[in-house]
Amino acid sequence: MQLEGQVAVITGASSGMGASTARYLANRTNGCGVECDVSNADSMRDGIGQIRERLGSPRILVNCAGIAPAKRIVGREGAMPLDDFRRVIEINLIGTFNAMRCAAEIMTQLDPVTDSGERGVIICTASVAAYEGQIGQAAYASSKSGIVGLTLPAAREFAKFGIRVMTIAPGLIGTPMLLGMPEEVQINLAASVPFPKRFGSPDEYSKLVEHIITNEMLNGGVIRLDGAIRLQPT
Repeated sequence: MQLEGQVAVITGASSGMGASTARYLANRTNGCGVECDVSNADSMRDGIGQIRERLGSPRILVNCAGIAPAKRIVGREGAMPLDDFRRVIEINLIGTFNAMRCAAEIMTQLDPVTDSGERGVIICTASVAAYEGQIGQAAYASSKSGIVGLTLPAAREFAKFGIRVMTIAPGLIGTPMLLGMPEEVQINLAASVPFPKRFGSPDEYSKLVEHIITNEMLNGGVIRLDGAIRLQPT
């Protein structure tokens, strides 16, 4: 699918990889900002409805909304409150599914835009923690593993409509959260990346999003964007 003239929905576009992707794609298409709660059914549907009214029906969805609180299952203050775990799952995993279902419902009704019958592209954001979650990442890793597990069944279900589903699993990306850590911590983290020995940039995530959108054979898979890093237990 070509980017020009298409409408894209990017969740979590207020910061980090979402903001970078929103700017990157807006330079190729158009854009507007809409406030919504990805974990709330009515709010998500209303948000996409506003975008549809202003710009037209979306053919592209990029799920970037997410949180990454660190907390042990059993810490010094006792067991992790169940609501803390639930909040991460609701925003990261349920929020991804919620946006997917709302956007896909619209995409299935659109006319194909390619000779092979493509109607839309959905890109989700997992994390390398889905595979090598560290201590304190039980909730976060669980939510991102769920996104990885969602990718192939969703791609298979939407295949008959010509809608592709892909997931990106970033490693250490230079978002405000990571860049807000002490400099010594940043240096040690960057040194743990085999090559290149640095943090990835949000722009590199955005460029991968563009490639997935324009490469029709990418479907049903997860791409690690991590410089070959493999997270250690701590």
